Amino acid sequence: MAGACATDPEVIARTLKTRAPGLVRVVLETGPLSAFLYHGLAERGVPVICVCARHAKGVLSARVNKSDPHDAEGLAQMARTGWFKAVRIKQEATHMDRARLKIREQLILSHRAMAAQLRGLLKLFGLRLGKVTTPNKGRERLEALFAQKPELEPIMTPLVESLEALEVQIARASKQLAAQAAADPVAARLMSVPGVGPITALVFKTSIEDADRFDRGEDAGAFAGLAPRRNQSGARDHKGRISKAGDPMLRSALYESANSLLARVKRPCALQAWGKRLAETKGAKRARVAVARKLAILLHRLWQSQTEFRWA
Repeated sequence: MAGACATDPEVIARTLKTRAPGLVRVVLETGPLSAFLYHGLAERGVPVICVCARHAKGVLSARVNKSDPHDAEGLAQMARTGWFKAVRIKQEATHMDRARLKIREQLILSHRAMAAQLRGLLKLFGLRLGKVTTPNKGRERLEALFAQKPELEPIMTPLVESLEALEVQIARASKQLAAQAAADPVAARLMSVPGVGPITALVFKTSIEDADRFDRGEDAGAFAGLAPRRNQSGARDHKGRISKAGDPMLRSALYESANSLLARVKRPCALQAWGKRLAETKGAKRARVAVARKLAILLHRLWQSQTEFRWA
């Protein structure tokens, strides 16, 4: 039975009630509106399930011709047979927290791109900004460069002022997230692990949302896309690079924490020693990935057992 209606939970629920009164299951693909539609339909008593769009694509690609009616029919067949993997839809409060993290991440990416643009433009005129890490030294360095070519200052001012505004917003967002992590008992427990700061703790908590959703800590590492791909058939059993199939924000946060543990943490611990030994044989990048996977397992275990990290 084909048809179309507005992308609104109320309209969809009313349409389903009218045209499919005996429905057993409704299947949605993951997408920008999946959380909004899922919660809206669930509140209206519709038995809805969300499936991974990547998995659904593999099933729907078997059809020669792609169209919306064909995709809808394919999803209906998946719902009828039960041949799908349900995706956990996060609560609205979790999406609020993730929105704060995403906004901070986007501010940092924008600042990084604009700073690279400024450095590149200055190099066109033989001026090198250099590496500036001390607060307020960047402005002093720019004033010294503009003194050499005063005609560049009015041209570069919009970019410089935009960078300074971004720095203020990034500092404000980081301060708010740090306060939120300190007040959250789960995030505070996760921050007891060396190398794990407030951002990683909040990203891990909002990505997993419920520690009991995974029976094993290894599943948390796989969820972050840090488990190696496997191609096994008969006598062949090949393990390749990590899958990168999970949450990219979680994977990036764990990788940064692993780098911090290996390079910045002064107090030694067993995980740090293991990672450094691995770096000597496999290289620093592989060691950081392996330590990131171990951190995911450790954080999940601490969260599930409600204990803090104990130094060996």
